[in-house]
Formats: sequence, structure tokens, C-alpha cells
Amino acid sequence: MGAFDMLRIANSSLGMHQTWLDALAHNIANANTVTATSDDAFQAQMVVATARPEGGVDVAGIELGDAEGLLVHDPDHPLADADGMVRTPAMDMSVQMTSLVQAQRGFQASVQVTKTAQDTYGAALQIGQGR
Repeated sequence: MGAFDMLRIANSSLGMHQTWLDALAHNIANANTVTATSDDAFQAQMVVATARPEGGVDVAGIELGDAEGLLVHDPDHPLADADGMVRTPAMDMSVQMTSLVQAQRGFQASVQVTKTAQDTYGAALQIGQGR
């Protein structure tokens, strides 16, 4: 595998991890979103990745979580129905935070691969220049 291949694969990984980080940030920002019982709950975004046959990864799509959410008794909330119920997202914050750490680590690893490939190219150019 050449350094160009390393850059191509690392670049695809950076893109996928950035999309994953963006989706997780959106989920975490909306974790406490409350809606009326007549409306859908906030739906968490889940990034679906697929491997490229030649190496690397692509974002195959984004799946959405459960629109039904959870019914919570909060009679003082302005969106509460006659029974005092509101709809909240069916999302586990510990899963979101764990995924956030995984996505950050994957992004960092891809950055390191990119730096290593650049260093490899730099060394090869110096050898070619006779230094």
C-alpha cells in the first residue's frame, strides 16, 4: 500500500468520523427536547457506514431513532396535554457520550495516519533530492 492509498483511506475515514461527530452533537443538543404528545419526538441520528472494497469507508446514510419517544408526566410544561403528558426523545445519553468518545478517537487516529503519510512523502522527496 502506497502513501497515496493511506491518504485516500484516511481522508474517507475523516469524512465519516466528522459526519458521525456532527450527528452525535445534534443528538446531544436535542436530548432534552420536549414536544406535545400529538407530535413526534426528536429522533436521534445514527450514521450508517459501509466499507469500500478498495479500502476506506463511506457514509451509507443516516437512520433516525424512534419517533414515538417516551411519554413523561409534566403537567406544568406548556406543551402538556390534558393528562399532563409530554413527549421526550427515546435516547440514552450514556450511549451518545460513549459513541462521541469512539468517534473522537477514530477521527484522531485518521489525523495521525494523514500526518504519517505526509511525513513519508516528505522523506521520499528529500531522498529524491539527494539530501
